[in-house]
Amino acid sequence: MPRPDSLTIRVLLTALVAFGPLSTDLYLPSLPTLVRVFGTDVATVQLTLSIFLVGFAVSQLVYGPMSDRFGRRPTLLVGVAIYLVASAVCAVTTSIDALIAARFFQALGACCGPVVARAVVRDVFGRERSATVLAYMSMAMALAPAVGPMLGGVLTEWFGWRANFMLLTVFACLILAAVWSLLGETNSHRDEEALRPGRLAANYLMLLRNRGFVGYVLVVAFSYSGIFSFISGSSFVLIERLHLTPAQYGASFGAVVLGYMLGTFLAGRLTPKLGGARMIRIGTLLSLGGGALGGGLALAGVLHLAAIVVPVFLFILGSGLTLPNATANAVGPYPTMAGLASSLLGFAQMTIAAAIGIVVGHLSDGSALAMMGAIGLVALGALLAHRLLVIPAGRDARSA
Repeated sequence: MPRPDSLTIRVLLTALVAFGPLSTDLYLPSLPTLVRVFGTDVATVQLTLSIFLVGFAVSQLVYGPMSDRFGRRPTLLVGVAIYLVASAVCAVTTSIDALIAARFFQALGACCGPVVARAVVRDVFGRERSATVLAYMSMAMALAPAVGPMLGGVLTEWFGWRANFMLLTVFACLILAAVWSLLGETNSHRDEEALRPGRLAANYLMLLRNRGFVGYVLVVAFSYSGIFSFISGSSFVLIERLHLTPAQYGASFGAVVLGYMLGTFLAGRLTPKLGGARMIRIGTLLSLGGGALGGGLALAGVLHLAAIVVPVFLFILGSGLTLPNATANAVGPYPTMAGLASSLLGFAQMTIAAAIGIVVGHLSDGSALAMMGAIGLVALGALLAHRLLVIPAGRDARSA
């Protein structure tokens, strides 16, 4: 098998992390189509996104401790197999209720990718190099949301919405084969008691009592929630109100994702020089600037492609600086339970994002106000979490 720090394994880990965004972004252009095909409303169709995040969040609490107990490789094989079967069911379902249920099970499998991949990065590269590696992985992973909507738009126009889930099924087959043949075990600190309820509760409680950990988790969760607000609301605003075609929507979405790719590239280059704390400060301020601009334009009733794409580009550029560093600093201090720390981080990230996505869906009135307002508010939340929790925790640690 390749060395665990080889380029081949980094590409595989990036593909595993991409399970989540690819599973949501690929079929975004088909959401308005699903409303018509199944004769339902926008809020119900958006449940296929929100329920995915719920399943993604809940199962993270299982995969992390499983990988700490049994190892990273067997945990990945189980999760990817579940994802493969659920994706195939999504492709053949005939009702919106069945699609929502299948999406939940698809999420149960998909979440093994980012949870275990983050733990593998911690196993292989240690605390100091993890932020840089995660930043470059995130930059490459951003190809999924950049290419996904464009490819999904073309597939929807040419072959119908089911083609998106057929492609995900093929993707899962390839990843399952790659994990089986290429990935060796990286967990050298297996905990035989990692799944015992008492040990789990004690470990989770220890993490939640750490103000710095909680602060980093909230920075990640709020930053991702802004991205998910755009994911869940943008197709209805850009396609239904601004009358973009699915392919044009995919191109607009891809332009926004370029901001994330640029941010993660800068994070990878600048973090070793400037430090993670400074990168998070810059990133949260930049995101707040984009969120405030977009929220203000939406509140003023400005409904134009540039009034959405430019502010979200700035928000996601800041998130690209923030997310790799906050993630590395949340998981890095815990080498013996990296899987569990990654699980709790992912659970909070997905739960908060799912809740905000549901609110955006129910408050949507055809304008961009609900979506852009949510982006502005979570940008403020990320900034406050860093200023009020992370920075004081760092001062306390230095003075101890």
